[in-house]
Amino acid sequence: MIDPHSGVPAWRQLADALRARIDSGEWPPGALLPPQPRLRHEYAVGKATVKAAVAALRSEGLVDLEHGIGIRVREHIERQEVTGERGSVVSVRMPTPAERATFGLTDGVPVLVVTGPDGLQEAYPGDEYVLRIV
Repeated sequence: MIDPHSGVPAWRQLADALRARIDSGEWPPGALLPPQPRLRHEYAVGKATVKAAVAALRSEGLVDLEHGIGIRVREHIERQEVTGERGSVVSVRMPTPAERATFGLTDGVPVLVVTGPDGLQEAYPGDEYVLRIV
């Protein structure tokens, strides 16, 4: 399972293992992953390793951590396309509290910030949009 001698951090190995189980359909969208203590026992890792692996999956938009409920596989979101003008600059950052509320973002979901050639900025939920520069 987790190889401490592989040169790959344990949290990354665990994230890869959990992602593979999600991708295989073992845990479909909406399903709860096993509780963190069970994951620690099953993979023989510590609390920090499980937390880091879950944080990685959250940052990828694969799972949500619902306090008092558990780790839930996110429903597939059909991404919308936004078009940026040539000369636009795109950055990715974590949302402000106002953006989190406006877009209804869960923890770990970034925003795409498009700064047009005119200097105007527009933010988009990173888990819902793709950007095409024309």
